[in-house]
Amino acid sequence: MNAEARGGRSAQLKHTGLRPGWTTGACATAATTAAYTALLTGDFPDPVTITLPKGQTPAFALALEALTAGPGEAVAMAGVVKDAGDDPDVTHGALVRSTVRRLPPGSGVVFRAGPGVGTVTLPGLPLDVGEPAVNPVPRRLMREHVERVAAEHGGTGDVEITVSVDHGEEIARSTWNGRLGILGGLSILGTTGVVVPYSCSAWIDSIRRGVDVARAAGLTHVAGCTGSTSEKTVVSEYGLPDIALLDMGDFAGAVLKYVRRHPVARLTICGGFAKLSKLAAGHLDLHSARSQVDKPFLADLARRGGADETLASRIATANTGLEALRLCEAANVPLGDLVAARARDEALAVLRGAPVAVDVICIDRAGVVVGRG
Repeated sequence: MNAEARGGRSAQLKHTGLRPGWTTGACATAATTAAYTALLTGDFPDPVTITLPKGQTPAFALALEALTAGPGEAVAMAGVVKDAGDDPDVTHGALVRSTVRRLPPGSGVVFRAGPGVGTVTLPGLPLDVGEPAVNPVPRRLMREHVERVAAEHGGTGDVEITVSVDHGEEIARSTWNGRLGILGGLSILGTTGVVVPYSCSAWIDSIRRGVDVARAAGLTHVAGCTGSTSEKTVVSEYGLPDIALLDMGDFAGAVLKYVRRHPVARLTICGGFAKLSKLAAGHLDLHSARSQVDKPFLADLARRGGADETLASRIATANTGLEALRLCEAANVPLGDLVAARARDEALAVLRGAPVAVDVICIDRAGVVVGRG
């Protein structure tokens, strides 16, 4: 019997009955692949098929295509309409464009922000200040697909990719980009390429089913993970099978309350530092619309870990939780461990004495462990 039939992350999604969709990063990759293919061959593949990090091979219909010859060079543009599935995503239906032009050999792949895509203006994000807000995994996907197209059609793979989103600046007003210092539009996001839809009731029900399946199989150790990167971390740390992995998402409270009533011997909670700092501060719903990273709280924790007032003041006014973490790492203040320990204490408080041992692992965006508690 495979993992989907028994339990685990994929079974949770199937149990919700919700249709998954595609991230802006997947759409940009598809548009880039089509545009670069046309630049080398003169023809746009439609639909265009890409390979996502977990091996899925979705096909995307092109909404727009244009191949134009400039002075001494050709430029290709392709557009894909984002389908977010059943997720109430503000970017559902947005038109994501990629414009590709050749660069001299040895230039590599250069990313530009077109209209509707933001630019990073503050530190604390996984991109340097001044860079287009195209996140690391979508960049990697686009580079990989450019390499594949180049190998197939005799290109060098040296290109400039300009990603744009129609009405992106307007859509971005409904996101947190402005507060994060991402100005001018949206971010191009996605670590798996797949948008996992979250209906609160359906997803919480799927968490409960995951616990039930794990218990019925006799497992004594399960892990609540906030996403695919944290899932990989706990598998690496503990060798847990798929059936032991609960796709917790933002619903930390749902996991803890159900495990309180249906105990397992051990529960690991693993997630991004910023998300788990919310649990440490007492929030059980980790969604950005319902709880925020409390930088003054982090500053207070850092003081307890040895931070002086100058550092604490910088943490309290940091742009993101990640920036606060990096400031502490530079000063040898164990903020990651402090957050993990506090998050564990909050989890134990919710468990109210249930016979469950809890440990917490905080990771950064790359999956590196930055705190244990």
